[in-house]
Amino acid sequence: MAQAVWAKRDALTTMNVTEIDLPPLADGAVRLKVQSFAVTANNVTYAVIGDMFQYWNFFPAPEGWGIVPMWGHATVEASNCSDLAVGERVYGYLPMGTHLDVVPVGISAGGFTDGAAHRQPMSMFYNQYSRLAADPEHDPANEDARMIYGPLFKTGFLIEDFYRRNDWFGADTLILSSASSKTALALAHCAKLASPDVRRIGLTSSGNVAFVKASGLYDDVVAYEDVAALAPAASVFVDFAGNAKLVHAVHTALCDHLKYSSTVGATHVGAQGSGGAPLPGPQPVLFFAPTEALETIKALSPAGFAKAVGGAWASFVASAKGFMKVEHRDGLAAAADVFQATLVGQQNPETGVVVRP
Repeated sequence: MAQAVWAKRDALTTMNVTEIDLPPLADGAVRLKVQSFAVTANNVTYAVIGDMFQYWNFFPAPEGWGIVPMWGHATVEASNCSDLAVGERVYGYLPMGTHLDVVPVGISAGGFTDGAAHRQPMSMFYNQYSRLAADPEHDPANEDARMIYGPLFKTGFLIEDFYRRNDWFGADTLILSSASSKTALALAHCAKLASPDVRRIGLTSSGNVAFVKASGLYDDVVAYEDVAALAPAASVFVDFAGNAKLVHAVHTALCDHLKYSSTVGATHVGAQGSGGAPLPGPQPVLFFAPTEALETIKALSPAGFAKAVGGAWASFVASAKGFMKVEHRDGLAAAADVFQATLVGQQNPETGVVVRP
């Protein structure tokens, strides 16, 4: 018997922990038992834009319901694949649940891809699993950090690389909304490392100003209610908040000084702002990490990409220990609770939550 959390796709505040009968394991398949995963704002994004980007399709559920994807660790519980033995540990894209059946293809010492037919239309980025015994990114001492920050960090890395490859569109200031979010912190860190001459300004709620300042990753921190006072410097804006009114306020404050505007993990792509008013400056462009990853790998080579990410990641983990706490919780009901708190903005940004289902 397995369990999964089903979320009402059109009403995400409704979630049920459901028992599921496990089917016989298919030929060539492997059954993973989920050990742990992190619940972050990234998972909320997967749910909010699940229909737009097919995130609901990875782990099927009954009509009208969905299983939110997580990043975490799992153990091979049963195997009909001679290359993967019972007891082996892997890291990758998992359901908010206790079990996942995969069909390993492209197997190497370092990982494999899930060849299940229903997953092939989606980005292969999400179908790849690392085998921890030979995974260069695996560090037993930093498993929690990898679950909490890993995918988000790579998105931040890719955003910085995108802007740097485009010479920051002539800007000398980077403005980030949701500056306390993990992806924003990752972007700020990567910009500080690779583009130190670009000024980093974090926008956040008044209650998070102290935390964002304490991270040491921003040159300046501005509360949302003070956005109108942003200095008119040549800037790029990366929006993680998905709030049309905020986007409109930033665009209005900067107007022609805004050189480029990115939307990351939000629902108001190209929004016209509040009240139907036209949005000043450049229209926001959606940043989709899997697509940009291909461009960055092409520019750096696979080995160069791995080296660059690895170096930036190591320094970020060391930095994050100074401002991030980790909390462990047990059971899928706890996962649903953290998801709900994150959904409504009540999860403390200082605490990363790892759930053991």
